[in-house]
Amino acid sequence: MNNLLNTAIIAALEASKAILDIYHSGAFDIEIKGDNSPLTKADKASHNVIMSYLETTGIPVLSEEGRDIPYKERKLWKQLWIVDPIDGTKEFIKRNGEFTVNIALIENQKPIIGVIFVPVTGELYFSTSSVTFFARLDNQVSLTI
Repeated sequence: MNNLLNTAIIAALEASKAILDIYHSGAFDIEIKGDNSPLTKADKASHNVIMSYLETTGIPVLSEEGRDIPYKERKLWKQLWIVDPIDGTKEFIKRNGEFTVNIALIENQKPIIGVIFVPVTGELYFSTSSVTFFARLDNQVSLTI
């Protein structure tokens, strides 16, 4: 489980670097999705970074910015990652810092790992079935699990 937790944390941290590059540039390239919610270049970049890490686990990924996966296929999965590459895209666009990167591992329809990272503040929250942890990260801190 620690390897999967490490992978999810690293994915969130690396995605956040891509998000912050775009956030600070102000070049968001906003599109509107079919459900009338905004989609930015940062959402896509975050999704791509996260996928590059989670795909190595061999566990299927259901991401808000990923392809539509029919329920007929998903219902057979015993494990899956659920990802929101930027939760709070409207807040990202407002530039108020109130958005997160969310990654969860679900097993038999129950969450067993959860990672939430706040890119602007460096706040990292994660939980497993045995531990819950919070840290504020900066460029001088490394986290080993």
